[in-house]
Amino acid sequence: MIGIFDSGLGGLTIMKELLATLPSYQLLYLGDTARTPYGNRSQAVIYDFTVQAVDYLFKQNCRLVIVACNTASAQALKKLQQEWLPQNYPDRTVLGVVRPLAEVAARQSKLGRVGVVGTRSTVDSNTYVRELTTQKASLKVYQQACPLLVPLIEEGWLKRPETMKILRTYLRPLKRQNIDTLILGCTHYPIIYASFVKVMGKNVSVLDSGKIVAEKLTDYLKRHPEVEANIVKGDNHRFLVTDINENFHAVAKPFLNREIKLEKVILS
Repeated sequence: MIGIFDSGLGGLTIMKELLATLPSYQLLYLGDTARTPYGNRSQAVIYDFTVQAVDYLFKQNCRLVIVACNTASAQALKKLQQEWLPQNYPDRTVLGVVRPLAEVAARQSKLGRVGVVGTRSTVDSNTYVRELTTQKASLKVYQQACPLLVPLIEEGWLKRPETMKILRTYLRPLKRQNIDTLILGCTHYPIIYASFVKVMGKNVSVLDSGKIVAEKLTDYLKRHPEVEANIVKGDNHRFLVTDINENFHAVAKPFLNREIKLEKVILS
């Protein structure tokens, strides 16, 4: 199986594209809904939570796990890949979402002015800045923390005027910088992708992170047949959460356009 981990429901934006792009692979989603959001937590806590989640998914027979949470990718992924994984699961794979988005943004930005929105933790980590400038040193990167968006999306306030007003406020500084490409550095944000596009206007390319990650994973599996051969195929997709709440189901069902059954699990 392919595991998808997020702090809440944001990883569904990745799962939706994987269901469309790689329909033969069995997916196991894990949302840490009891402890979301991660964006205002310390790096040490985020790392511990991420290790617990990835370990749980591996024990459920996932051979490959996508850390779909940008905050966890920014604050925990490198240490997890370099230290924890070789010691505990040397035959498994963990991938993140930061590098795929940075690669595409660096390649397609014509003006060399890239904006990044994310949680406060992701922005403070400067992970996107480092990754983008590694891809192309001349890039100018402008970041904006949007701490209120994840709670609003988790609450299901997707089309409320309050959400749009807050979004406009957050994006105003980036528009002033004349960026031509915007990275949604949180997997929750594509759930309101159309709102980002509307606010930024026709001169800014808002990257579709779900599609990009799905395309990059497809390419990765082609390049690593030894990994692909061990992934279980099938359509018995499961949805695990650390706390069952109606908001998750209310957002997930129409977004994925399918019936889902939530299973509660405990991470430790």
